[in-house]
Amino acid sequence: MYSSPDHSPRSAGSPWWSAAIVWMGSAVLLGALVAAVSAHPGPFALDADLHRWVLGHRPEWARQVAVAVTTTGSGVPAYALAALAGALARRTSAWRGALAGLIALASAQLVRITLARALARPRPSAEDWATEASGWAMPSGHTTTSMVVAVLLTLAVHRRVRGRGRPLLLGLPVLWAVAVGLSRVYLGVHWPTDVAAGWLLAAFWAASAALLVLLWRRRPATRAVYVSSEERQRP
Repeated sequence: MYSSPDHSPRSAGSPWWSAAIVWMGSAVLLGALVAAVSAHPGPFALDADLHRWVLGHRPEWARQVAVAVTTTGSGVPAYALAALAGALARRTSAWRGALAGLIALASAQLVRITLARALARPRPSAEDWATEASGWAMPSGHTTTSMVVAVLLTLAVHRRVRGRGRPLLLGLPVLWAVAVGLSRVYLGVHWPTDVAAGWLLAAFWAASAALLVLLWRRRPATRAVYVSSEERQRP
């Protein structure tokens, strides 16, 4: 029996249930989207409508801005940001933190690539692209990558930054990741639901990681409570 409510599983209520709700919600929504695409690999009506709108509203200056934004969401910039986030989040060993950030991003990429190959959803016609692209459409690689990096950066800010500017800095990584995702649609290389799948996959990954960390951290405390309870029950 647990002898103190302060050390019970419910004592971590907010982080535990918040992560569980995000995990369940993203899993259900992503599963539904994957099932729909498996049954109908082509674009949905909403995808086609938004894609046509983009093609008619893409001046050169806007295209250049979108290309600049989208470039930051993958490859060397994204992995460098992941390493930086890990180094900042780790208080004792920066290089171990950087390595952890890279491993975290790689783990999300492994899931994304596996899912993309399984779905094998075609991209929009290459004639509509305003930048280069490769690979299958869903989930969007840039979208998933940037949002996972945004989660890591937000964690780093949460641990290292204090003061009035903290709320703004907490929100900036997510705003950047959203901009990267939208740029993929604007540049015509992804359907909107590809981007939605990337965001849902990143949310699922982040919630899964949070749950694993919470469970791991509570193991020593739970064991200590049980030992303390047994000692008090001895004559």
